[in-house]
Amino acid sequence: MKESGLGKTFRDKGILITGGTGSIGSALAKKLLEFNPKVIRVFSNDENALFDLEEELKKYDNLRFLVGDVRDKERLKRATEDMDIVFHAAALKHVPSCEYNPFEAIRTNVIGTQNLLDVAMDEEVEKVITISTDKAVNPVNVMGATKLLAERLTIAANYYKGLRRTVFSCVRFGNVLGSRGSVVQLFENQIQNGGPVTLTDPDMMRFVMSMDRAIELVLKAAQMAKGEEIFVFKMPALLVGSLAEVMIEKLAPKYGYDPKDIEIEMIGKRKGEKLYEELMTEDEAMNAYETEDMLVILPSPPRGGLKRIPIKRYTSKDIRGLTKKEIEDLLESILK
Repeated sequence: MKESGLGKTFRDKGILITGGTGSIGSALAKKLLEFNPKVIRVFSNDENALFDLEEELKKYDNLRFLVGDVRDKERLKRATEDMDIVFHAAALKHVPSCEYNPFEAIRTNVIGTQNLLDVAMDEEVEKVITISTDKAVNPVNVMGATKLLAERLTIAANYYKGLRRTVFSCVRFGNVLGSRGSVVQLFENQIQNGGPVTLTDPDMMRFVMSMDRAIELVLKAAQMAKGEEIFVFKMPALLVGSLAEVMIEKLAPKYGYDPKDIEIEMIGKRKGEKLYEELMTEDEAMNAYETEDMLVILPSPPRGGLKRIPIKRYTSKDIRGLTKKEIEDLLESILK
């Protein structure tokens, strides 16, 4: 990642991050500090997490920590004043939680997104980047359905903004290993307690990437965004069963256990889960173009530097899964 190009995009800018204390939001804030923005406003409804992040980053004088919720449009309006770029990472993201609390998922993921789009348009920020997920593709659960609507709302905002300058784009990626509530965190806690490690289905294939790679590509997408794009990150995939086996081999000795003594317990697929994930539908593939790092879905002919992709869909069952050695290498930066 060339700092010079990104530096030009983010230096001396006012940047708002909704969901700024979550895994993606806080990592974004830390990385953006490297480019000397004028100010970063970290917006979150988690008061304790805001306090902890403020303590961690207290040496920086260009950070502001705002308590608020994307459901509150008036609060969002205040937070968005004088901002140039908005990263919209606020969301309810856990599949089981959204399944049993669908109205809450709608209020945050759909209505909250619309609130943000409205105020960003009114304040005429330069760019809005909505963080999305592979679960928005052909969704089978509430979380995916609400994130699909968030994507559609974001892209549609380009059409009803009138003469306002704001451009709206999305980034879509799979599971970020080591993020809060991720399967890596779950497995490590279970191994630390002596097992068992619970698996819904060992043959589940999931797109994965490291946090550093996810943030790198989010920033690159923001730099490229001209409006209407859905940026789909090129990602490897792994079998969840293989991930569990590698983590047991690697972590059991660390916590004083023999790997052979850590059992794997099958608990069955949870409501709303897919056996494999998708990052792009066949219809989207007809309007998808690529760069070295990502695919770009556009509703209209491409701009310069993009070439049409040769594939008809992008699913985790269609690509080679990572080997156990490759999984171990991927985990190196996460399991310290």
